[in-house]
Amino acid sequence: MQVQKSLIAILEAGFKSTVKRPFNCDEVRFIPGRQGWCSAPSPVFDIDVVSMSPTSVVLTWKNNDTAASEYTYAVKNERDNEWRMTGRNETECTITGLSPGTSYEFSITPGIANETWGSPMSKTVTTEPHPVSGLRVTFMGVTLLALTWIKDNGTESYQILLETNGGQTEMTRDLAINISVLKPGFPLRPESNETQGDTLGMESDWGKFPPGPVTAYCHVSADPSSGQESQHIDVLLFGLKSNTQYKATVYSQAADGTKGQPQAIEFRTSSNQVSDLKAVNVSATSMTLTWKAIYNGSSSAYSYKIQVAGEASVLNLTVRETQAMVSGLNSSTLYNIMVWPFLGDAQGTPGFLQVYTPPGSVSNFRVTNVSVREIGLAWSSDDSQSFRILTVQEKIGELKNDTTTNQSITIGNLSPGTSYRFEIFPRGPDGTEGTPQTVDNRTDTSAVFDIRVVRVTTTEMQLEWQNTDGAAEYTYHLVVWSENYTREENISGKAVTLQKLKPGTLYNISVSLDAVQGHPSSIVQYTRNNVSNMTIKTTSTVATLHWWNQDEASSTYSYRLLIEKADNSSNATQVVRTDVGVTNATVGDLMPGSHYRVEIFAQVGNATESMPFLESFCTEPAPVAPFHCEVVPKEPALVLKWACPPGTNEGFMLEVSSGAWDNVTNLESCTSENGTEYRKEVTYLNFSTSYNFSITTLSCGKKALATQNTCVTGITDPPPPDGSPNITSVSHNSVKVKFSGFEASHGPIKAYAVILTTGEADNPSADVLKYTYKDFKNGASNTYVTYFISTEEKGHSQGLSEVLKYEINVGNESTTHGYYNGKLEPLGSYRACVAGFTNITFNLQSDGLINGAESYVTFGPYSEAVFLPQDPGVICGAVFGCIFGALVIVAVGGFIFWRKKSCFFGFLRSKLIRVENFEAYFKKQQADSNCGFAEEYEDLKLVGISLPKYAAELAENRGKNRYNNVLPYDISRVKLSVQTHSTDDYVNANYMPGYHSKREFIATQGPLPNTLKDFWRMVWEKNVYAIVMLTKCVEQGRTKCEEYWPSKQAQDYGDISVAMTSEIVLPEWTIRDFTVKNIQTSESHPLRQFHFTSWPDHGVPDTTDLLINFRYLVRDYMKQSPPESPILVHCSAGVGRTGTFVAIDRLIYQIENENTVDVYGIVYDLRMHRPLMVQTEDQYVFLNQCVLDIIRSQKDSKVNLIYQNMTAMTIYENLESFLKLTRLTHPQQRKTPRCRCHHTWLPGFLLLFFFALGIFTHFYSWIWGSPNCWHVKMILL
Repeated sequence: MQVQKSLIAILEAGFKSTVKRPFNCDEVRFIPGRQGWCSAPSPVFDIDVVSMSPTSVVLTWKNNDTAASEYTYAVKNERDNEWRMTGRNETECTITGLSPGTSYEFSITPGIANETWGSPMSKTVTTEPHPVSGLRVTFMGVTLLALTWIKDNGTESYQILLETNGGQTEMTRDLAINISVLKPGFPLRPESNETQGDTLGMESDWGKFPPGPVTAYCHVSADPSSGQESQHIDVLLFGLKSNTQYKATVYSQAADGTKGQPQAIEFRTSSNQVSDLKAVNVSATSMTLTWKAIYNGSSSAYSYKIQVAGEASVLNLTVRETQAMVSGLNSSTLYNIMVWPFLGDAQGTPGFLQVYTPPGSVSNFRVTNVSVREIGLAWSSDDSQSFRILTVQEKIGELKNDTTTNQSITIGNLSPGTSYRFEIFPRGPDGTEGTPQTVDNRTDTSAVFDIRVVRVTTTEMQLEWQNTDGAAEYTYHLVVWSENYTREENISGKAVTLQKLKPGTLYNISVSLDAVQGHPSSIVQYTRNNVSNMTIKTTSTVATLHWWNQDEASSTYSYRLLIEKADNSSNATQVVRTDVGVTNATVGDLMPGSHYRVEIFAQVGNATESMPFLESFCTEPAPVAPFHCEVVPKEPALVLKWACPPGTNEGFMLEVSSGAWDNVTNLESCTSENGTEYRKEVTYLNFSTSYNFSITTLSCGKKALATQNTCVTGITDPPPPDGSPNITSVSHNSVKVKFSGFEASHGPIKAYAVILTTGEADNPSADVLKYTYKDFKNGASNTYVTYFISTEEKGHSQGLSEVLKYEINVGNESTTHGYYNGKLEPLGSYRACVAGFTNITFNLQSDGLINGAESYVTFGPYSEAVFLPQDPGVICGAVFGCIFGALVIVAVGGFIFWRKKSCFFGFLRSKLIRVENFEAYFKKQQADSNCGFAEEYEDLKLVGISLPKYAAELAENRGKNRYNNVLPYDISRVKLSVQTHSTDDYVNANYMPGYHSKREFIATQGPLPNTLKDFWRMVWEKNVYAIVMLTKCVEQGRTKCEEYWPSKQAQDYGDISVAMTSEIVLPEWTIRDFTVKNIQTSESHPLRQFHFTSWPDHGVPDTTDLLINFRYLVRDYMKQSPPESPILVHCSAGVGRTGTFVAIDRLIYQIENENTVDVYGIVYDLRMHRPLMVQTEDQYVFLNQCVLDIIRSQKDSKVNLIYQNMTAMTIYENLESFLKLTRLTHPQQRKTPRCRCHHTWLPGFLLLFFFALGIFTHFYSWIWGSPNCWHVKMILL
């Protein structure tokens, strides 16, 4: 590239180059169609203007390139954006069509064959302005001269060259002036920089102009007059020599000084003039002119021509004297006066004068209105624009001058009753005043008016008044009189306070000006009366009022009462008026239980009222209309309903009593608008109990008459009995069932049903009531109702039943209410339970049996099983068959027993292992794919599942459970305080035993959106200082727990306010600190949440050390908390991960303090407090692995506690399915064990031996005691 540029650089500008195409350069252009390259032409230089006119210009330039002879040039007019092209080698261009006196920029660009162009060069040129036209002399004086010419739009200024006697004089700016306003009737006012405001025409005034010779080249700007473009330019030249020949040459100039072609004119100045021209004795129609003249010879040879030019007329006079009388003029008119001297026919320089004639006098000058402080004047005038009014006060003289342009005026600030003279002077445009006119008049005399009472009491009266002029110097005469009272005095001010008057008395008052002519002003006024005391008696709608008055004139008083509600909610006011002398009133149509305000005014003379006497009262509240009670099904509560009483109330007092117990509650208020019904649910009563209710309306601290009623609460399912029935065998096909009656605390027991079952169910459901003996025989159900007892028919007492009050023979083939009491099966195993009814409903439209869904029923627990003997006839005929069958049964039983596992941990509550033996135990249980641990876990599945969960199964509480198979046991559930309903105490949580106490932990589910308030209420009420969270809120796209804590701002959960104070996020867990506050009591305490985030869904942590370290972190914090504060632990269901954490904490303490390990026993204990604790087999194995790693770490601190996560089992199994798999009555459906357990023959053989021996002994005893088996006895003998 550098070589290419070097080759191009040595080429001469304009010559063709023969370089090849691969070469190039930045400033060389390739010409299409040619093989060569051309360099750009050099710019032109020495651009010059060789000729110029107002509309054209001729430009020339130079170019020294070798190839310049082949160049053409493009000339551009930048102002008009026009181009002109020259021929080849032409360096001159004529541009026409330009505007005079205008600046243009021309750019010239050289080019070769119109294809390659160089850089342009520019030049700015201003065209000549047009030469002046119409140049002429408009005024000639002795030392003054006025020139004029036509104005041209392209000309900005002018130069004047003044020549005389072969010399040149330059005119300066301050010696020239625009005189384009010179015309008859207007003043000539020079506007040069040095002289302004001097009237021309007097020779003596010329001395103000600078003396001396005039200099040459005067620059004169074209100056429009009065904001309008003038068609002529007028220039005044002064300082000239008298009687001298001059030549004036005028040049037009553009804005940058470019001159146009000159125009010249010659003239000679005058040689004499008139001076000191004056006007004397000027009137509206005439004036006298005087002047002086400069003579060039005898004065008698001169004559004078006078021209008096007004706006509408011109007067011409010729005199020979230097004064003249001019008449016939118009008033208030400006006249331009010029006096020319004449010597023969030669005219000299005139004298000039401007004079305004004064205006004529006004006519009809008159007074239009007169007041105390003002006089109005008016007049007429045709020739005056403004007027001056002189005010002269009698005995004082001139007071003031007022000026106006109107033909009327009001003269103010005058004194009352005073004489004034007013003179009016008309004024001309120049301020000349005409002859005045005069008028006299007097202001009116002042009088008192607007006398009024501004304040009146029982003994005082404050008066104020005004007079027409408001003068403060007056003295007033006051006269006050009434019956037996007269007062008369002089007062300097316009106010007075009368004191020591009598209440309710009429006073006459008169006020007049003292020593000034005028009329007095009078009023009459009563003093106020009053009310001294009032008593009020009320009912719910009527108030009776009585009052007293101690005034002497009280017998003449009447009264006006205003009664309105204190809150004015009804927006109505009652007005009550009494007759004269009446001092009581009754007001009706009032609102019961409402506050009222009463104002009473004593009136006298039907005009004056006393200050109001204020009192308030409250009507009696209206009593509640008779109310009724509604029973709440299955709830110990009653709903009271009554119509809201009329009027206003502040609430109600509800009194509930039953026997010696009573309770009083204050209820909120209600309004009676639109027939509002008040509803109150009374809870925490006893079932089936009579209560006395009393409702009293409260308002204004008053109580209405109480409304009373007696109501009985409803009934519900009977309470479960304390024990199970007693069942004994009577024969091979009948049993005897004995039971005590149920408690009647939930309602009278209406009936009992005896239920038999051959199954293994813990508790029957209402569904079994539809099964009869027939269904049992057909195999439709293993449970049925065998006997029905109606307590009403039996006539038994409904109190607390006595022991063994009922004795039923089952199998006697009787029928009660459609239930057949059929015979039982010999050798059958039967259990019995009793159902008690407080309300029983039968299916009368179908089978007539009990409708369990609609009945109020409670089932007692099943009895122990009773085994019926065989039919004696069958036994006697086949004793040997029995013995043989027994042996077969023993063999089969032995075989089955041999197949079953020999591990009896499922029947054990613990399995304690020494720490030093645990590693060997772990290896043994871990063998064969964790077979030992699997068997242990299998034995734990049924632990605790039969414990009652009544609270969790209530319909009101079902929506509070996250999973329907994880319900808290009643025996250990956490109970909250009851607020409005008996089920408010429920939360899905259980107390869990720890190493140190039975309630060391609370295990709960992850909160639901509808249980957030219950969760935080549990935190507050149970004094929780630490929460352990073992789940994420969302795992594998499913919500596991509601985010129950606030993130930024504090949040209220019912009465509990929670605010987060800090948050520390770590890879495996997050620690959050909160402040928990009770809004009602303002008490608060700190709370820390330990959120373990490394526990995978449906599994266990990756390593054991994570969870172990996490446990130590929690325990370090709990050292700072109160010892009685439980640790709240939850995951999603609150059983799997939660149980694992609680178990690890107990195991660590057990290892440290006892040197023993009982994983099985701890899990067993946890499951007796909450179902499914340590929910999966993997979690159970993980617990044992944790124990092993802890034991190993105690031996060697360097051991890496790593436990790899194994395949996780499904965490939340359906409990009902599990029960089906494990039901004892269907062993063929039980889950097959994961591993085959190996057993020895000797223990099994011994067990079979003793089992067979027991059976044989049983048969022997039964046969020997039976009278029908004598032949069997003989054989045995």
